[in-house]
Amino acid sequence: MDWHGPFIAVDWGTTNRRAWRIGADGTVQDSLADGGGITSVPAAGFDAEAAALRARLGDLPMLLGGMIGSDRGWRNVAYVPCPADARSLAAGICWIDPRTGIVPGVSQKGPQVPEVMRGEEVQIFGALAGNTIPPDSLVCHPGTHAKWVQLEGGRIARFATWMTGEVFALISRHSILASELEGTAQPGPAFAAGVAASADRDPLGHLFALRAGRLLGTPLPDAPSYASGLLIGAEVRAALARMGDGSPYLIGRPDLCALYAAAIAEVRGTGVQPDQIIDGEWAFLTGLRAIIRELA
Repeated sequence: MDWHGPFIAVDWGTTNRRAWRIGADGTVQDSLADGGGITSVPAAGFDAEAAALRARLGDLPMLLGGMIGSDRGWRNVAYVPCPADARSLAAGICWIDPRTGIVPGVSQKGPQVPEVMRGEEVQIFGALAGNTIPPDSLVCHPGTHAKWVQLEGGRIARFATWMTGEVFALISRHSILASELEGTAQPGPAFAAGVAASADRDPLGHLFALRAGRLLGTPLPDAPSYASGLLIGAEVRAALARMGDGSPYLIGRPDLCALYAAAIAEVRGTGVQPDQIIDGEWAFLTGLRAIIRELA
């Protein structure tokens, strides 16, 4: 199968899906984004969904990454163990047919806490291929399940996960604090105050103050930003203690990267430089192209 021409790239997550038609010159010619994540597709429905993507974006080879390769996705694709690089990911692709492949995730076993990732590895190797991160560096992927990754010699050597985004979503929608946490978290004084409070290593103890303050007539201003700073601050402190206290590179959505950059600056006393913040979409597409080059 010749992968040097146009192809379809798909980042298929749990709740959302993005797909792009990539031209032979590497440029994006068309794209779509929807809520068609794997949880919205019945077990026998992925073949039809892939056909619909081709009907929309072109009858082309398709390479997919993310949760589509999980036990809830199209195929349960075996993880590539650490240390992992773009070549080992290419070798581990699950081929649905000669022109449809799913990129594997990465796993970590052994003496460290067991870990798995799907999707972030593609972005990491895209950032490496695009020369935006060095081969020996610390990388943070903000998100629902934030990943902190140590690279050694251009390979994923070890990583750790924090469920910060999911915890924030749960308490803001389903806890007694839901009414206090309406709105969007953003960098600023309230967020910084939350990060500073996380130095107590007791974020759960501080969270209830949001409700108590409102009941007593002294509500904390911008509660969503304060709570976000409290949780992200606790994560950043723990991650830097476990993974190393160097200045990490951030890969992901710009709004989430801005929150993490603010938290890192508060914790370390020195900020993340603009060139250390990398757009996740660009990194994903560059990563798939880097993996395709390993298929030659």
